[in-house]
Amino acid sequence: MNRNETFNGLASRPSAEVLVIGGGINGISVFRELALQGVDVLLVEKSDYCSGASAALSRMVHGGLRYLENGEFKLVRESLEERDRLLANAPHYVSPLPTTVPVFDIFSGLANGAVRFLGLGRRPSRRGAVVIKTGLAIYDFFTRARAMMPRHTFRGKGTTLAKWPRLNPDLIASATYYDAQVSHPERLGIELLLDGLSAGPHARALNYAEVRRGGDGALGLHDEITGRTIPVNADIIINATGGWIDLTNQTILPDVQPQPPLMGGTKGSHLMIDNVELMAALGGHMLYYENEDGRICILFPYLGKVLVGSTDIRVDDPGTVRCEADERDYILQSLAFVLPDIRIAAEEIVFQFAGVRPLPASQDSFTGRIPRDHFCTFIEAERTPPVLCMIGGKWTTFRSFGELAADMALERLGKQRRTDTIARPIGGGRDYPANPGPWVADLASRMGLPLERVEQLFERYGTGAEKVAEFLLRGEDHFLPDTGYSRREMIHLIHAEGVEHLDDLLLRRTTLAISGQLSLIAADAALAVLAAERDWGEATRNAERHRFLTLLAERNGISEQTLFSRNKDRSILCEATASAV
Repeated sequence: MNRNETFNGLASRPSAEVLVIGGGINGISVFRELALQGVDVLLVEKSDYCSGASAALSRMVHGGLRYLENGEFKLVRESLEERDRLLANAPHYVSPLPTTVPVFDIFSGLANGAVRFLGLGRRPSRRGAVVIKTGLAIYDFFTRARAMMPRHTFRGKGTTLAKWPRLNPDLIASATYYDAQVSHPERLGIELLLDGLSAGPHARALNYAEVRRGGDGALGLHDEITGRTIPVNADIIINATGGWIDLTNQTILPDVQPQPPLMGGTKGSHLMIDNVELMAALGGHMLYYENEDGRICILFPYLGKVLVGSTDIRVDDPGTVRCEADERDYILQSLAFVLPDIRIAAEEIVFQFAGVRPLPASQDSFTGRIPRDHFCTFIEAERTPPVLCMIGGKWTTFRSFGELAADMALERLGKQRRTDTIARPIGGGRDYPANPGPWVADLASRMGLPLERVEQLFERYGTGAEKVAEFLLRGEDHFLPDTGYSRREMIHLIHAEGVEHLDDLLLRRTTLAISGQLSLIAADAALAVLAAERDWGEATRNAERHRFLTLLAERNGISEQTLFSRNKDRSILCEATASAV
């Protein structure tokens, strides 16, 4: 992922068979699919890979239980198939998630569910035991052949409260089923990208690069890092910009008459909470519950904290999305409903994030009724290559969505598919051991590293830990303060994974920020490493620090003072920063 080589190569060969605009999970997926078929494909992303909606998911890999009442059976079946493929292909990041649904009524939701299923109703309502039982039976039916996880079970009130005594005592029962969670979604996106790039020099990718149209009408590629702009052209353009699809089309299709919007996204906000009582109350399960207004909410252990979400609010401008104060209040109110005697202090919210669900345009007054399925459509223009727009989609189905778009592009190019990705392992999921213990012990022995360190690397990178460990041993190394990451580990991420800004490193290549572990000392130490590797002067380094702290405060609710308060040993700041350089 050498940026200069890639950009210079484009300057001498500024064309591709397929230009993919958008480096979120769907854009990366179709890029990988095309690269593996030998297609000359270029991916460009105006920010960092998986930095938009693809970084703001609920961290669930799921079939979409609630989509059944919208009649989206095909989507649920497809989602469950893709969930199980991810469990097999990316076991280092995707794992089973036991999920419990508190039940407060028996028959509630039957009539409303029926009219909603027929498209006649719009208002959400609480789902009773019969509705939940029916949905879970369909879930089990769709997964019966694979049977990778246990079937659902029901518990009565007494058994439920014995296992989860902090739950709202007004419940009458509970149901437990299994879905899955993804621990490092942005890292999974990077591994997919690297898989595509490994196909050969015909596959190229750039982050912080934006497609623009010049005054002469020609398309150009603007490098946000160097400020250079070069011409670019392609036989087909794939618009995979999610909530930005309509805005992107306005740029690349100036000659096309204004069309009705394709996208109508909604905002989902989440909180990360550090509360010991809350963590203990979950008993290792996700609570999948309804707030008093019928809105579905989630609550589960994640990276040592508790993730709570989410909202579902229409948005017009995806670039302005933030978790607002009223959304925090709503999420905390929903938590207080399901676990009424647990109180959350403001300082226990260690991180917050929001993203736009890339949903198809809809006039439905109830956002929960907007279809979650995906489809692709071509837009033709005289002076622009045909543009294939990827509409809708959800994180779980990125592989099948990318496959669909790739097949449509292959057909237009007159090419045949060479291989598929149904059973293709992803990154550190390759050769993943059924019993990790002996694998980790063997690697520690061969590398001469402490067992605890290799266990840490295995948790972060799966079987990719071996490559990282080899890099660590090629030079002197030490841990950066307050991080659990070493200097050479950070250097590996910077050079191997296209890191250009500090937020790339701390928000996406690592989990330091979202897990609430990031301190000011840690941020400055990581910045010192990045500045040294990029040969930044003091002015650039200071600007980068200001950029990161501003972004963290505005988008994630974490101020510089909060980071300072997390410093574990302020006396080592100067020494750590100097040694990192």
